[in-house]
Amino acid sequence: MKKHIISLTLIVLVLLAGVIFYLARGDTARLAAGQDMGREPVFTAPRSEMFPTINVAEVDKWTADEEPVAAPGLKVERFAEGLDHPRSLLRLPNGDILVAETNSPPRPARSITGRVMAYLMNKAGAGAPSANRITLLRDADGDGRAETRSVLLSGLHSPYGMALVGNTLYVANTDALMAYPYKEGEIRITQKGRKILNLPAQAPNMHWTRSLVASPDGNLLYVGVGSNSNIGENGMETEANRASILEVNPASGDYRIFAAGMRNPVGLAFEPQSQQLWAVVNERDMLGADLVPDYLTRVEFGGFYGWPWNYWGGYEDDRVQPQRPELREYSKRADCSLGSRVAPLGLSFAGAAKLW
Repeated sequence: MKKHIISLTLIVLVLLAGVIFYLARGDTARLAAGQDMGREPVFTAPRSEMFPTINVAEVDKWTADEEPVAAPGLKVERFAEGLDHPRSLLRLPNGDILVAETNSPPRPARSITGRVMAYLMNKAGAGAPSANRITLLRDADGDGRAETRSVLLSGLHSPYGMALVGNTLYVANTDALMAYPYKEGEIRITQKGRKILNLPAQAPNMHWTRSLVASPDGNLLYVGVGSNSNIGENGMETEANRASILEVNPASGDYRIFAAGMRNPVGLAFEPQSQQLWAVVNERDMLGADLVPDYLTRVEFGGFYGWPWNYWGGYEDDRVQPQRPELREYSKRADCSLGSRVAPLGLSFAGAAKLW
């Protein structure tokens, strides 16, 4: 009898896994490639989904003699390898490269949706514990390959954003903005950091990365804090200071919301000529494979970019309750669509590099 019960349980679990896998496949795109990109992307009618559309690629590591195929006139070479989930980079003035080896803090998956997402994250290689460190890579002979590697900072809490201003290295952990003394050429910082500001990280801390950039004069810092949900379903009270870019005075710790309504502003940069702040933003899920496009945009002070009530300057999301139709006319349209489900993680202006 016991064997029959175990067999029946296994059958049910297999069937349940099959149903979840089928539902998790998501929607199929109906737009032709490129139609959801540019300044005037095509928008389809929303299509309801139970899980976000996602297609996790199978991991296929490069062999020793392989390299990516770059655009004509460019070449990509292997600079370093064997890192533990490297997520963001910062080039220091002396040419050293800082790498945030990091991942999400522990987040128990209690719901079916959460378990499916955890499975997909694990499959994508994003389910391992965070290394919680910043590693320094140095290419002393300039041959395009780092000869030395050292742990500059350890014991952090899901670090992501980094910015160097003078002799201070700023690090954005998932829950705090920190400052560390820095001396050019050193390979290890042992001094205790100074906390500038607590950052929102309350459960479930859905978007945990904290992008970071310093103003051109170095007097202010800008921190991108993603939403704590897809469309506010965890309650807007959990979204305080989230889905926003915070402007921080590192000397005093004072801050204000510089721009709001950005679901996940995961990459920030200043354009060197205009000194205008730009961002790449990951938009909402579960409206079909063609919606909603992630975007690149200039960030205006006081700007509201729609989340969660609307997107792309006025398309209303009927799933969000209560509705806020009065916000529609104040919602800014992004400058450029990057396409749906592309999940951009950063941007960089070429400066003196000629990439065209």
